[in-house]
Amino acid sequence: MRKRSALALIGLAATVVAAPASAHPADPAWKRLSTFPAYLNSSIDDTAAAEISTVTEDGRTVVYTDSPGKRLGFVDITDPGRPRPGGTLALDGEPTSVAHLGHLLLAAVNTRPSFTDPSGKLVVVDDRTREVVREIDLGGQPDSVAVAPSGRYIAVAIENERDEDVDDGAIPQLPAGYLSVVDTRTWQASRVELTGLAAVAPADPEPEYVSVNSRDEAVVSLQENNHVAIVSLRTRKVVRHFSAGSVTVSGVDTKDDDSITLDGAITAKREPDGVAWITDDLFAAANEGDYEGGSRGWTIFSRDGRVVWDAGNSLEHLAVEHGLYPDKRSDAKGIEPENVAFARIGRTPYVFVNAERGNFTAVYDVSNPRHPRFEQLLPTTNGPEGVVAVPSRGLVVVSSEEEIPDANIRGSVQIYGLGHGQFPSIVSGDLIPFGTLSGLSAVPGRRSRLVAVTDSAYTPTRILTIDTAARPAKITGQLTVTKDGKPAGYDAEAVVARDRGGYWLASETPNLLVRLDARGAVQQEITLPADIAAAVTSNGFEGVAERGGAVWVAIQRPLRTDPQNVVRIGRYDLRTGAWSWLLYPLDAAPLGWTGLSELVAVGGTTFAVIERDNQRGPQASVKKVYAFDVPATWTGTPTVRKRLVKDLLPLLRADNGWVQDKVEGLAVGGDGQTYAVTDNDALDDATGETVFLRLGRLL
Repeated sequence: MRKRSALALIGLAATVVAAPASAHPADPAWKRLSTFPAYLNSSIDDTAAAEISTVTEDGRTVVYTDSPGKRLGFVDITDPGRPRPGGTLALDGEPTSVAHLGHLLLAAVNTRPSFTDPSGKLVVVDDRTREVVREIDLGGQPDSVAVAPSGRYIAVAIENERDEDVDDGAIPQLPAGYLSVVDTRTWQASRVELTGLAAVAPADPEPEYVSVNSRDEAVVSLQENNHVAIVSLRTRKVVRHFSAGSVTVSGVDTKDDDSITLDGAITAKREPDGVAWITDDLFAAANEGDYEGGSRGWTIFSRDGRVVWDAGNSLEHLAVEHGLYPDKRSDAKGIEPENVAFARIGRTPYVFVNAERGNFTAVYDVSNPRHPRFEQLLPTTNGPEGVVAVPSRGLVVVSSEEEIPDANIRGSVQIYGLGHGQFPSIVSGDLIPFGTLSGLSAVPGRRSRLVAVTDSAYTPTRILTIDTAARPAKITGQLTVTKDGKPAGYDAEAVVARDRGGYWLASETPNLLVRLDARGAVQQEITLPADIAAAVTSNGFEGVAERGGAVWVAIQRPLRTDPQNVVRIGRYDLRTGAWSWLLYPLDAAPLGWTGLSELVAVGGTTFAVIERDNQRGPQASVKKVYAFDVPATWTGTPTVRKRLVKDLLPLLRADNGWVQDKVEGLAVGGDGQTYAVTDNDALDDATGETVFLRLGRLL
């Protein structure tokens, strides 16, 4: 688990129907209730992850594995909307998985001294006293633990993980893995050998994930071997096994080239990671892939190895439509489906699919397992690994392991429940890729139309049309910027649609004002005066507006020659080509810096800006819309007087997720409503969630 269209299927003889890649449900069933950073169980300076989770029998405590901290973490979800830290339990090793049986917690703990000398144990903990009641030697390095519905058996996948630094991680690398079966009547562990099954490295099975059905049968994924085994826990024998097969998927992006282009095809082994029984005869598999595979989707298999249904390219297309496709993973495994869970909640049977690199959990109604129905995407924090449902309370828990404190990306537990959430607030139609929406503008004469611009994370630069009358807002068109007849890439941080047609762009590196015609062709580039250009930092142009025969710009951070609490608003006279400057006073932030992210001409001499800090998550503190008036004429560099229009932080917190740092677009539409949007950083050290805010009549 920790390792990382036209549709034609090969390898398994089956007819496979791909799920539709669109169909945004009109009535989403799930909403995010809360986000709990794992560091709340220790300190903000601690490195704390949340990888695999379980929920205690009473449904009131999440228990997660924190492998960096060598501990279990506890979260009180008595009120799922207000989770509380429940403390930790230190373990003598690295926990890789956790499950529960009644009041007992079952933690698989890796104690290996080296890859070639694997060891591990099953630590049994009373969840009421948090006392260790027994430890069972497993004889190897465990990865996944599952409990039979009957309560009679515990199945532990002993992976004996390979060293990825040896021979580029190729297998075989002995010792081989196996399945350990613990009988809860005697608490004795038995070993079920899995060698000699797979066509790929048969001497070195690496069981990855395990799930148990009501027949006391375990389905075991041998990810690196591209194989699946069905084991009778009662007889300790493999009763069926089969290849997971290969799949050819077209209409996907296969190049890490800063452009999401769905014109490629892959042929790859599925190499499933997470598996979960749907019925006693059908199970779901997340086809993460490893060093040789990954089909970027998920599959429903029958226990005899037939492919009942396969997602094909549909999961990747859903990621594109929701702005959650990680282009930097296009040459690898794309969104990287990591794990699956099944639960019947109310009358509906659901499958939940985690996409580790897309930072989402996809929800499917599997009332008809041969034709699963996509319900919605649930946005997560970075690296969603574990997913578990709590049917008795109508909850789903997702644990995310990515921990990058310097970027305010933290391992966390997120709770979802039935109801109407705010995500998605913006989607695309016709598979138009989007992300990094760094500027926003009204379209003159169009009541419900805005345009946004993409920044340098993607190339070439595109101007996207947004229909605000749709709910969620919908991207309906795209215009590629060209120069000398060829697609052009700018570090575009702002856009304004002109009354006379065409656009102005503000490009940050280098700092340029770029005039486009209505077809997106570059007509003019305007540079900064030499003295300003020499003093500007790497945080330059961030806003652009046109008013009164002039183009106005906002510079994000203070010039090297200016005080550290002010930034500049510039005016470029279109008739004379002269620049003049105003100073804008910044709020102070408790952490990091503050700066401007947008500039909008509101009316007369009034302008509005977005002022924000560079913090995300709980550390975010400054996300505000201010307005100010400019003098009719001035000399020198006078300071404007700003007034608060709207604090955006409550709105960014309202969906109970990881607060986004880059609120970068602001516009007053033709309908008089004010809109704002976040830049998702192309999922690069960011959750990737794009938040489109409807602010009402503000300006």
